[in-house]
Order: sequence, then structure tokens, then C-alpha cells
Amino acid sequence: MTVTRSEPAGPAGADAAASAPAVASVDVLLVEDDAQDAFLVEELLADTDLDCRITWVRTYAEAREALPSFRGCVLLDLNLPDADGMPLLRKVLDAARSAAVVVLTGLDDEHEGVASVAAGAQDYLVKGQVDGSLLARSLRYSVERQRADENARQLREAELYARENMRLERGLLPQVLLDASPLSHRTFYRPGRKRALVGGDFYDAVEKDGTTHVIVGDVSGHGPDEAALGVQLRIAWRALVMGGVDERRLLPSLEQILVSERAQEEMYATLCQVSLDTGAESARIRQFGHPPPLVITDGKVAEVEASPHPPLGVFPESETEVEEFALPRGATLMLYTDGLVDAYDGGPPARLEVAGLRRILSGLLEAGTSVVDVPERVVDEAERHNGGPLQDDVAMLLVTHGSAR
Repeated sequence: MTVTRSEPAGPAGADAAASAPAVASVDVLLVEDDAQDAFLVEELLADTDLDCRITWVRTYAEAREALPSFRGCVLLDLNLPDADGMPLLRKVLDAARSAAVVVLTGLDDEHEGVASVAAGAQDYLVKGQVDGSLLARSLRYSVERQRADENARQLREAELYARENMRLERGLLPQVLLDASPLSHRTFYRPGRKRALVGGDFYDAVEKDGTTHVIVGDVSGHGPDEAALGVQLRIAWRALVMGGVDERRLLPSLEQILVSERAQEEMYATLCQVSLDTGAESARIRQFGHPPPLVITDGKVAEVEASPHPPLGVFPESETEVEEFALPRGATLMLYTDGLVDAYDGGPPARLEVAGLRRILSGLLEAGTSVVDVPERVVDEAERHNGGPLQDDVAMLLVTHGSAR
């Protein structure tokens, strides 16, 4: 076989290849039924500076097993005993998604080479003239173009993934509705390390008919089903509040929605809801398997004492008590998800827990940290204790009864 390289087809030709980094070595899967042509390819490449590792097979059936995991360059004769032409090329392109494909054609079939590039091959070579350097260049550039195409594809997928995450976060991180409320607010959200998708943490705050309701919750698990359920619960809770559902029926109604919408029966949500009537200096709390909120008053930090109840979805329709706690003017209520208190406190197995969070928060306030800056500083300190980024999402909602300091 004698080999001539055709003129590059389209913008993926010499200009694009010239700017690509040089490939030092190429794995070549030579699919060629003619032993003399196969030997000639090996001889041509042996005289070049391209380090090639050549695997020779005679038929498509022999090549088929290697194609799915092959990441080099497939040098493909379009006339094989068991397949030929464009149907053969499409089979190879479908099977070898991580490899470059360079097509070999005869002098009478150059039009088929052009069609091959249009169908997805990186290049085509016409049998007819011996030139090892052109063969090596074609293999080298084809592998680089394939890598560039793969990088572009991965970039597009990453952009789509990022946009999907942004849509999820918009659902998880709402604009709270406190224009007519005596409470000012500060919100915070930080995703955990190694998270494939935004998790099921959620929060919200709505003022309705003289009562401000705030909520923070966390759906068990970290996958897309949990993230979607977290969005559904937050939106459903807001709709129930704005629809005027009686406060005593808010969370039982939300639990019914959780049970009907969860993807698996074992999914549940921890949750804490606080309600404050305008003009009052005490608030009502309902707590379902969630860490208790903290109250900051005159620089002092106290844990809200409330009877714990099972998470929503564990024992549906169970009765819960409504408890009250003091929230005087000027005090700040801090609600958060358990990703914060699950941090290690100096290393496993000890965890930060609520007591450790109180200690960190008290130290920051004593050092003069403003309530406005508390969320970021608290998480930074928790990560310092943890020895690195937190493993879980952290959501926080701080509401101040009056102007924040």
C-alpha cells in the first residue's frame, strides 16, 4: 500500500492542528485485511519520530471487542471482508467514542473519504503514494482533534450541569417575603465538598396576616431525588402559608405532601418552624428531628429548648406540641441545617454538635463579629475545626427582631 494524505477537510485541518500540542505517542488500532498493506503502514511509521503502538486486526469482528475502551487512533480500511463503506464507519464511530478514526480509501473512492469526515471521522488517507511523515502527521493531528472535541463536549456538559444546579439553587434559596415583618434577615448557603448535585437543604420566611413564619429543613440523602424533594417542600410550605392555612395545619399538610412526593418510602425530612406574631416578644416553635435554633441576645448565645419530635415522614399524622420561647426585640434567631454541627471537632469521632457551635458563635461575638458577618465566620471556624471543607451542605437563616447590629 502507498499512502497519500488528503487536504484537511474543514476547520479541523492544518490551522487547528498547528496550534495543538504535539502528541508524543499514539496507540493505533489498524483494521486492515490486506497483510501487505498492514506491513507497509508499520514500516512507514517506523521511519518517523512518532512513537506508535500498533495493534493489527483483519476484520470488523476482531476490532469490535477492543473499540469501546480504545482511546488512540483507529486506522480503518473501509473495505473489509465482513463490513464495508459508510455502514462500517458508523459502526466504528458508535463503538469507539473515545478514539479518533482515520479512514483509508482507494484512489477511486476519494469521495467516500470526504463523506467519512462529514460523518465524523477525523481525517481520511488515499492509498496511492508512500509518505510516512504525512501518515504520522495525520495520526498525530487526528488524536489531538479528537481530544479537543472531547474536551469541548465535556465543557458543554459541565455548562449544562452548572445551569441545572443554578435552577435547583434558585428553588432552594428563595427571596424571603418579610417586607411587612418586624424581622430583618440574613441568609447563607454553602454546598458541601464532593457534592454531585445540590442537596436537599432548604429554608424560607414569609409574613402573612401579622404573623411571620420561618422554616429550615433538610431532606435525608444527597442525590437528585432529595434535592427535588427539598425544592417541592419549600415551595409547598410557602404556598400553604400564603394560602392562609391555619398554623396548626401547616406542617401536617406539608408532611402529607412529603409522603405523596418522595421517591422512596424511607425518605424523610428534618425541619424546624418558628412563628412570631407582630408586637410579641415570644415565638412558637415546632421541631422535627432538627438541631435546635440558637438565640443571640446582648452578645450571649442560648439554645432554644424544645421537645424533639420524629422527622417528617417517619410517623405521619403523629401529634406534636407547640412550644414558646422568648425572642425579645434586638435578639437574633439563628436557624441552620445539620451539616454545620456534623463537622468534626478536632478529628473523628468527636463532632461539633450544638454545644460546639455555641462555643464557636460565642467566641466570635466576644471578638466583635457583627451578626451580619456571623454565617461566613461560623462556617470558616467549623471548617477549621473539621480540618477541611464540610462534607454536607450548610444552610442558615438569621432573623433579627428589630435592626441587625
